[in-house]
Amino acid sequence: MCARHEFNNAFEITQNWISDLMWRLRWHDRERVYQALIATLHALRDCLDRDHAVYMGARLPTLLRGFYYEGWNPGRRANARNRNSFLERIHVGVQRDPAVDPEVVARFVLAQFVDRLPTAEVKRAKAATPRVLQNLWP
Repeated sequence: MCARHEFNNAFEITQNWISDLMWRLRWHDRERVYQALIATLHALRDCLDRDHAVYMGARLPTLLRGFYYEGWNPGRRANARNRNSFLERIHVGVQRDPAVDPEVVARFVLAQFVDRLPTAEVKRAKAATPRVLQNLWP
């Protein structure tokens, strides 16, 4: 497969994730949806220990994997290990937009994992998530 085809495929898959999230949230602003998706991926990454964060990142499509790892310091201890800090991380990622409910965003992004990853992968991801966040998974 040529590099251009792989890039176009990765771009299309990422656009599909964004379009799906737009539909789930019933939002019309792709930029706001993108921000919400990336903020949630970063909040998820930052609530996991290093090994689980790497495992989750490896399950993402190519471009989303890059966005997921952007700014990550694997030597840092996991943070956002409680519900409030997790949701606050998402809210900060969308510039504290009062029209954005971070819990709704988190639920819909995690639903995308359920819809797009094999069941065994989702079970492992959910098990790696801190207990206080597990009820956000569908």
